[in-house]
Amino acid sequence: MNKQQTIEEAIGQIPDGASIMVGGFGSPGTPFSLIDELLRQGQRNLTLIKNDANEAGIGISKLIENGQVDRLIATHIGLNRSVIEMMNSGALEVEFHPQGIFAEKIRTAGAGSFGFLSDIGMESEITRPEQLLEWQGQRYKVEMALRADFALIHAAHADNYGNLIYRGTAINFSPLMAMAADQVIAETADCQPPGRLEPAMIHTPSAFVSSLVLLPALTNDYGIMEHHVRH
Repeated sequence: MNKQQTIEEAIGQIPDGASIMVGGFGSPGTPFSLIDELLRQGQRNLTLIKNDANEAGIGISKLIENGQVDRLIATHIGLNRSVIEMMNSGALEVEFHPQGIFAEKIRTAGAGSFGFLSDIGMESEITRPEQLLEWQGQRYKVEMALRADFALIHAAHADNYGNLIYRGTAINFSPLMAMAADQVIAETADCQPPGRLEPAMIHTPSAFVSSLVLLPALTNDYGIMEHHVRH
């Protein structure tokens, strides 16, 4: 099944109030074009789930600065002064998780489980008493799985069916997020006919992908327009 859609159609499926996972590790792998279309369409009251907040004026920071995001779930926002100021002022709710726990919460959701036990951060201020339990003589923290309504993903290569290949640090979170969201919208600048991609190289099988958006060819493998890189 050919899953290609226009970017307007793909992002138009997202309603106000949606929870959205966004792939990427810093800039590499961030689906900038999908984010820009979400900014243009103006959906509001969003919950974003991303490793980081990008930098001010870039990526998901545009959505946050535009007031479209009520809540951000991330591992750090230290590179974005604008988002830090919004968090400190109360304009944005931010929930932090250690990076490994963040990844495992998403992986657990994709595996169809509801949570897992961890001994990490039990004495930290982000742990509530009701999250702690005793099991086999040890004390653990219950970490709930983390899922979303949508995932926005950038792929270095894809085919018409929606099989995806990532590059570099985009592999960190994108495969996990593609399994933990009800609908997955992927963008790519390189879309091949079915059968052209080497099966052993595919990171996300087409069964997990709902919509595929083809980008202009000058977008590089990291989801960044080439003229931004050169200048």
